Amino acid sequence: QLQLVESGGGLVQPGGSLRLSCAASGTLDNYGIGWFRQAPGKEREGVSCISKNDGSTYYADSVKGRFTISRDNVKKMMYLQMNSLYPEDTAVYYCAAAHPQTTAKALCITPRGMDYWGTGTPVIVSS
Repeated sequence: QLQLVESGGGLVQPGGSLRLSCAASGTLDNYGIGWFRQAPGKEREGVSCISKNDGSTYYADSVKGRFTISRDNVKKMMYLQMNSLYPEDTAVYYCAAAHPQTTAKALCITPRGMDYWGTGTPVIVSS
C-alpha cells in the first residue's frame, strides 16, 4: 500500500508562487503520478500528470505555462511548482499515483482511476 503525504500549501498573494511536495512511502518508478485539486463546491480535477509509460506530461489548460510537475524517484518525491497564481487556483491539492499504464492525459482526466491518494494540502490565493 503506497502512502502519499503532501506539504507546501498555504496562503499566497495573487501572482505569487508555491512549491508543493509529495513524499511517497515507496518507489514511484512503477506508477503514473499526478496532482489534482478540488475547490469548494467543485469536483476534483486533474492539474498535471506524468505517464509511467514514457514520462510524458499533461497539464490542464488552466495551468499550462504556470505550473510544472516533476518527480525524483531516488528521493521518492513528486513536486508541483506553481507560479503566477490566481485566486481561482484556490483549492485543496492532492497528489496521487496509479498502477495503470496509460497516458498522462488519461490519468488526469479520470481522477477515479488513481489508486493512491494523499490527504491534501490547501492552497489559498488571496490578497
